[in-house]
Amino acid sequence: MTAQTTAVDSPAAPFVPPAVLRGDRAAVLGLTGTFLVLGVMASLPYVVDNGVTTQLVKLCYLIALASMWNLLAGYAGMVSMGQQAFIGLGAYTLFVVNDHGINVYAGTLVVSAVVALIAWPVSYIAFRLRGGYFAVGTWVIAEVVRLIVVRFDSLGAASGRNITTITAEPVLRQAYTYWLALAVMAAAVLGTYLALRSRLGLDLQAIRDDETAAGSLGVNVTRGKRIIYIAAAGGCAAAGAVICVNSLGVASPSQIFGVQYTALMIFMVVIGGIGTVEGPVIGALVYFLLDKYFAQSGVWYLVVIGAAAIAVSLYLPRGLWGTLAHRTGFAIFPVTHKVLQTARRDEA
Repeated sequence: MTAQTTAVDSPAAPFVPPAVLRGDRAAVLGLTGTFLVLGVMASLPYVVDNGVTTQLVKLCYLIALASMWNLLAGYAGMVSMGQQAFIGLGAYTLFVVNDHGINVYAGTLVVSAVVALIAWPVSYIAFRLRGGYFAVGTWVIAEVVRLIVVRFDSLGAASGRNITTITAEPVLRQAYTYWLALAVMAAAVLGTYLALRSRLGLDLQAIRDDETAAGSLGVNVTRGKRIIYIAAAGGCAAAGAVICVNSLGVASPSQIFGVQYTALMIFMVVIGGIGTVEGPVIGALVYFLLDKYFAQSGVWYLVVIGAAAIAVSLYLPRGLWGTLAHRTGFAIFPVTHKVLQTARRDEA
């Protein structure tokens, strides 16, 4: 009887919820290394010739585009075939911004914000579709946007258009264009990383794994997907503005609204590793090197690209970086959250 009374009267040990480690040494080292690399890259116009920075502009916007598509498909489960809509809108909105007296370099930020606002009502149309219908629907939306743009004579109609006001000095123009591309790339990669380290990132991964289960656990599925759709649209628009500035205009609407951009995004993400922050960077670098050394090889260029895609799909289905991360656990941009073991307090 005494033993029972003691057990009842003894206060229960209060439960201490486990702590969640959101940042660790790997995250600090990854960000430190990234900023060092960006610092070195930012100094390149002072130490190399324009030919090198011209090539690196392409690498920068490829990384930005791949990161945006990976954010959509790799983390939110939205396989879009119509991101070229926002690339083209970014380029053509830059014409409008430039016509109103805003410098093309500063105007890229305005372009990104404007296209993101346009993507908000578009998302209500796209989100009525699911799965393969969503992929096809986004491609149709891109075609509709192209057909609307070509009806404006002020934007060059169907014949393309050149930028009217830009820095006259070629060396200075190329340096500014390179820094713009570098800033867009850094914003795309670091923005993706920071988003995935937040509560939104956890919601996105839950949505990707099982949308129905995520909704039943309290995740606002539509809100999370819409935020990412709008953010990816803004990122693609900024990359489209970089493409426009680098080419001093647009050759034709069919080129800038071409589905080949989405095909490149998919290729780079699959090669590098979908669902990783580093994968699109690696995939873009692989494509950049293949394009650099095989682009003049005619049909063999397509053979090499196709062979690379097939080989990775068959033997490394997680992609180059995805396979490395899976086998070693190494990550430059770790997005996982670690739960620390916390014992109950003993007040006996």
